[in-house]
Amino acid sequence: MAWWVWIVAGLALVVLELVVPGVFLLFFGAAAIVVGIVAAAGAGLPLWAELLAFSVLSIASLLLFRGPLMRRMQAGGSGAAAIDDLSGELGVAQGDIPPGERGRIELRGTVWTAVNDGDEPLTQGARCRVVRADGLTLRVVADR
Repeated sequence: MAWWVWIVAGLALVVLELVVPGVFLLFFGAAAIVVGIVAAAGAGLPLWAELLAFSVLSIASLLLFRGPLMRRMQAGGSGAAAIDDLSGELGVAQGDIPPGERGRIELRGTVWTAVNDGDEPLTQGARCRVVRADGLTLRVVADR
């Protein structure tokens, strides 16, 4: 295969990594670029050898580097949990929310789905306090 096809395919995979979540196309793109550089250097490998080199480089780099890269990307956000913890924040009910029922509250200028974990109903406009977050659903009680 022509060397420039490997380079173009590699660059396309690297760019596609920006669109597709998961951080894996980067390694396939890098392997394609390496095979393209080797082919451009005049190695004269047959197609099956280029495909084998691409496969081995892709899988090896994926297995060796993806885990550490993912850990490093997540380690940079060690303070994120404290920033995103909404416990204790005050919100305003956007409608009546009976105890144990689901409704909507406004918090920090955003409307959230909330479950009233308290014993008393929340009326529209009533202040409520976040007890905890279950994903994107907030557990709230009436603020006294």
